[in-house]
Amino acid sequence: MSILLFLVFFPLLSLGHTLEGCEDSSCNNDGPVIHFPFRLSHQPKHCGYDLGFELHCNNKKDTILELPSSVHLVVEKIDYVSQQIHLYDPEECIATKLPKLNLSQSNFTNDDYPTDLFNCSAPFSDNNYGYYLVPCLSSPGYQVHAVTSTSRLQYFLYGPCTKIHQYPYSHSTFGENKLQLNWLIPLCGNCEFKGMDCGFKNGTKLSETHCFNRTMTHKGNTKQPLIAGVVLGTALVCIIVFSLYQLYLTSRNERESRVRLEKFLDDYKAIRPTRYSYADIKKITDDFNEKLGEGSYGTVYKGRLSSEIYVAVKVLRDSKGKGEEFINEIGTIGRIHHVNVVRLVGFCADGFRRVLIYEYLPNDSLERFILPVSSNLGSVSLISWNKLQHIALGTARGIEYLHQGCDQQILHFDIKPQNILLDHNLNPKICDFGLAKLCSKEKSVVTMTAARGTIGYIAPEVLIKKLW
Repeated sequence: MSILLFLVFFPLLSLGHTLEGCEDSSCNNDGPVIHFPFRLSHQPKHCGYDLGFELHCNNKKDTILELPSSVHLVVEKIDYVSQQIHLYDPEECIATKLPKLNLSQSNFTNDDYPTDLFNCSAPFSDNNYGYYLVPCLSSPGYQVHAVTSTSRLQYFLYGPCTKIHQYPYSHSTFGENKLQLNWLIPLCGNCEFKGMDCGFKNGTKLSETHCFNRTMTHKGNTKQPLIAGVVLGTALVCIIVFSLYQLYLTSRNERESRVRLEKFLDDYKAIRPTRYSYADIKKITDDFNEKLGEGSYGTVYKGRLSSEIYVAVKVLRDSKGKGEEFINEIGTIGRIHHVNVVRLVGFCADGFRRVLIYEYLPNDSLERFILPVSSNLGSVSLISWNKLQHIALGTARGIEYLHQGCDQQILHFDIKPQNILLDHNLNPKICDFGLAKLCSKEKSVVTMTAARGTIGYIAPEVLIKKLW
């Protein structure tokens, strides 16, 4: 039970270790959603890739990214599929901070062309030739323009302009006070495109990441896995309790069956056949070496009590109704001695093992002779009509003895060719008393709760409520 509970809750515990405190976050309702490879500064380190992806919230609830060296910009948007982050300067003059920016010390890149800044004494119309005015650096009679295309530098090189700086970043960002950066590592865009989470394998901080099903990505849904785990765990506990209860009932029924059987055997010590241990049975059958037949009742093996006495050993399967069939067999056939009834030599009731030992009859059953051709039985020689009459009369004498010759009437309820065994002279012997019932000779009516016997061989009177 403990192992099963562990197997159920271990994935949830593992998930909790990997994503604990790593649910989607944001500094304000309108701010960008933050999750791996980014993390807020108060979240555990395994929530983000490394220090370069650490974000924090300022007093105005803006999302701030710190870039080398000491460049603080506000995060406007994070595109996790394209692996891009859009930044802007809260002081509205990003050009003053870019000289201090060194992306070589970070995980971010900017793939645009370098930008040249020119101080021009004469005014230009903004963006007429692909250049942009930088308002925060300009003043009356002193304009600063950002230009990237070298083909347009002629307007500045030969005009009233002086180059004052060059940045390795796109010129278009200056006019809009924005900067767009990309990251190549870790590669999580494919996971995001599939609607999956991205993170470190096994929750360890390695460079290698993997995709996993999104379960705790939305803020406010962090309790869903816990609820699912509780429901699943409760269901499993109920199943285990029910299984243990069924096992207890089965074990109790088996114990009651064994006690009942032992009590019955004690009551019939004087008349019962010889009792053998299961070790004796294995020795008698030479460790179940030769099989004679098999049916729904169990398997029959050939055995030998001595050099001249052979027996048929029937190893029963689980008895129905707490062992009634086994008790019926011993209680009825154990006290019968008739030429047309098979003789019970002994039995075994060793723990849960039930075995019956009969005299060995070499010619098998009557079924073998009245069904000469069968896919299972093979082809055998037919016997004469006189011998069939002899078998029929012998079977009738055996039944008559069961009904009238014993102290109590014995109703067999399962007379059929398979239960008529033949000795070496083809003399019939009735066997298999598992469904037999004892009743007083004074009674002419026997009450039954259900029909007994094999379909096709049940007497018509058995199918009604009273047996006359």
